[in-house]
Amino acid sequence: MKKWVLCVLFCLAGMLSAAGCGRKDTTEDKVQENETVSQTKDRAVVTGTEEGTEAGIKAPAVFTFTDALGNSVTVEHFENTAALSESYADAWLLAGGPLVAVTEDAGSLLASSSFPKGLVNLGSVKAPGVEEMIAADVDFVILSAAIEGHARLKDTLESAGITTAYFQVEHFEDYKEMMKILTSITGRDDLYEENVVAVEEGIAKQTARAAAAKEASTEGWSAGEDGKSPTVLFLRAFSTGVRAKGSDSMTGRMLKDLGCVNIADSDDSLLEDLSMEAIIAADPDFIFVTTMGESEEAALAMVEEQLLANPAWQGLSAVEKNHYYVLPKELFHNKPNSRWEESYRILADDIYGAE
Repeated sequence: MKKWVLCVLFCLAGMLSAAGCGRKDTTEDKVQENETVSQTKDRAVVTGTEEGTEAGIKAPAVFTFTDALGNSVTVEHFENTAALSESYADAWLLAGGPLVAVTEDAGSLLASSSFPKGLVNLGSVKAPGVEEMIAADVDFVILSAAIEGHARLKDTLESAGITTAYFQVEHFEDYKEMMKILTSITGRDDLYEENVVAVEEGIAKQTARAAAAKEASTEGWSAGEDGKSPTVLFLRAFSTGVRAKGSDSMTGRMLKDLGCVNIADSDDSLLEDLSMEAIIAADPDFIFVTTMGESEEAALAMVEEQLLANPAWQGLSAVEKNHYYVLPKELFHNKPNSRWEESYRILADDIYGAE
């Protein structure tokens, strides 16, 4: 009898224990589910600004933001990412992202021994290969909102199940905004600090140095509201021509931040039709030129043909004082990304003297 009673008691205890365990598992599942929902909510509020991407947030399973074309983009997978320009490929790598395909302008990446031999060449930056992306099992593509050929790819890529995100970078603030999104996707807040915050601090040092040097200068510059600003002409050369660029351009903006007055800002004729007569009339204190296109030699030959060969060129103040500079393409035509501070420093050194 006692043995039978003990058996019953043991059975009841086992059933209660099993039920308790079942309730504990269910509770833990609910807690985990709630945590997942809360984390996803925190991570899905990025709209191209710093909101919702504070330090400490890790890589989300699903991440949503608004791109440069106003599209709502949800990134679920980015293991096989393609970047359709060298600049964006570099930015994605700086954000800690994996890269499987690039356009042919990213020749340094394609040739680098530090990248897998299977890195896919997608061809021209203006007309990248869609079939190659599909064959490479690409799941996420970074494109330029400023390139017409990229805009036409959106529907085709998305119909193939490939997520697209468009960016437009002209100034440092645009780079900063893009990197906030990219590092939020990868969960690498440390790389945002390294490749954006530290760079921004470096830029601030250069602009402060330039402001102090300009104030102390005895050069006699008379432009600007302060009456102490140097005047500049910024030229972009290519194989078939030379164009003046204003302060809305990337390098033009840097020159403005460093206290210069761009003569093209007040003379639209320079932007539309570069002429020696207009340059002579303005007589800028500094002249900067950078190149674009495949051949720097061909671009500089065009500068020689259109400007330097003119006898009046030698009479310009900038030329007489050796204030004519050819700027490296990788820092003044291509986006310098993590090297933006270096670009500011080169210009500040040329204008106000080396540190």
